[in-house]
Amino acid sequence: MSADAVPASRAKLPFRTAPGSTSKGFRGPFARWPRVADGVLAVLVCLATVFLVDGPGDTIAVRGVGDVPVPALLIFALAGAALYWRRRAPTLVLGVAVLAWTTTLGTGYADLGGVAIVALYGVGRYRAPDRWNHLGLAAAVALVVVDGLTRPTPVGEVVTGGVVMVGAWYVGRRLRLRQERAAQLLRDQQAESRRIVTEERSRIARELHDVVAHRVSLMTVQASAARAVAAEDPQAAHEAMGAVEEAGRQALDELRHLLGVLRPESDSDGLGPQPGLTGLPRLVEQIRRAGVDVTLVTDALPERLAARTELSAYRIVQEALTNVLKHVGPGARAEVRLRAEPAALVIEVRDDGRGSTLGSEPEGASATGHGIVGMRERALLLGGSLEVGPRAEGGFRVRARLPITGEPT
Repeated sequence: MSADAVPASRAKLPFRTAPGSTSKGFRGPFARWPRVADGVLAVLVCLATVFLVDGPGDTIAVRGVGDVPVPALLIFALAGAALYWRRRAPTLVLGVAVLAWTTTLGTGYADLGGVAIVALYGVGRYRAPDRWNHLGLAAAVALVVVDGLTRPTPVGEVVTGGVVMVGAWYVGRRLRLRQERAAQLLRDQQAESRRIVTEERSRIARELHDVVAHRVSLMTVQASAARAVAAEDPQAAHEAMGAVEEAGRQALDELRHLLGVLRPESDSDGLGPQPGLTGLPRLVEQIRRAGVDVTLVTDALPERLAARTELSAYRIVQEALTNVLKHVGPGARAEVRLRAEPAALVIEVRDDGRGSTLGSEPEGASATGHGIVGMRERALLLGGSLEVGPRAEGGFRVRARLPITGEPT
């Protein structure tokens, strides 16, 4: 058997060692050395069958090997040796034990009950129940009854013998069921671990998309502006290229931060905080420097919000403004408005659709791309909603509603 919410900054497997694993617990000889243990068990059972018999009353008597006929010795040896394969072929071993016991009935040497008990335990422990196993169990119980009839045996002993036969099979079966449940639990844990890791990687992919799309869009616009004015206004071109350099550095810093979550051994103390609402003025200023006139309006926002809500709000605004920059271009006007409702944070980003697009996709083309999909997934993961579409008076609008119930994290 093999052993699978994760913090947002880590993509670790939540279970290093599964509960119930015996890797560090006690392991007996039957688990450590199964072949040797089965061989020793077969020899001991065979010797007990040969030398130990019921004595007067409830005593155990010892008989000499010379007191056992050679055919009976051969049958005892065959039945005892079969126990060595009780794990690999439990049904066959039980069949051998039942057949051997049957041949000794009425001879005075029908002493193979111990072999049958071990064989029944092996069937219950190492094989899924089927009709042959049930037939073998029924045959063993029937042999107990027949043996009690062929020699004077109290009814109580016959009943006890039948109960022991069924009990041996039942104990093996219960141990098998417990092992199967433990194995299923481990498989469920592994599946849960894979699901969590997949979700975490999806989150990282969205973060990387947001970072790369936003920063590269800024760099592209600034580089295009620098090329356009390089001949006439070198100073403006120089400033634009400085903005490209700063955007590139910021992109590298954020990429290092996000890729750090893929390194479970890294030190979390070196990772900076995730962006939140306090970072919106800086984000708006970056978009302004890229040529889009952005207005930021916040209406009575709560003092503290859950970190996941702040991060999602920041990324939605970032993606919406990046789309304005990509699909409308410098010269556009945009407004970012955040307001608090009794149970939700409402984010609205809209533009006027009037800008000088620099060879990018037409306005609204990203509505079916990763940007809109990422924004919608962020909203839905928090139990919110996202609406996107063109405005009647021109331009495009993104409206997200994020629940703000729950404790800040």
